[in-house]
Amino acid sequence: MNKNRLEAFSDGVLAIIITIMILEIKVPEGANFSDLMMLAPKFLSYILSFVYVGIYWNNHHHMLQSVTKVNGKILWANLHLLFWLSLIPLSSGWMGEHNFAKATITFYGIILFFSAIAFWLLQNIIIASEGQKSILAKALGNNFKGKISNLLYLIGIVISFFYEFIAAAIYIIVAIIWLVPDKRIEKVINSKE
Repeated sequence: MNKNRLEAFSDGVLAIIITIMILEIKVPEGANFSDLMMLAPKFLSYILSFVYVGIYWNNHHHMLQSVTKVNGKILWANLHLLFWLSLIPLSSGWMGEHNFAKATITFYGIILFFSAIAFWLLQNIIIASEGQKSILAKALGNNFKGKISNLLYLIGIVISFFYEFIAAAIYIIVAIIWLVPDKRIEKVINSKE
């Protein structure tokens, strides 16, 4: 299979995920700004989730730049990632609907954690397919950002049972860590050209 088809499918799924998230925010019934303010928790949840989906889209794109061939394992690992990402609208909507209640923050963290694990798994399957001297293997190195993110997600999930807003802050910190595009793959590709 051509990697362009895999990337196009993934881009379509991510676009649908973002569309579902915005459709969860209903237009206020009133015409005053105070009516709009009642949507603040939903809107904040949407912003955080939009950023996360954007981060995954950006890093997925960079990762697929390094791929020379696509096999069945890569296809299934990619679908596994898209599965977890497709749960972001559910967790985001639940979190916004219930004003960042403990259970909703915990569930959101679990979805973020398993999305990160699925991305890590996809990376490793690509490296196994492309080889240890592949562009992706060289670019990732020890993958400190990935490891620290997974650790922070786990910490956030545990803390969410006691202090939901500290857990939410941890999830925001992870997003900030990844908000700056990861240039490792681009650097390796550009150095080969």
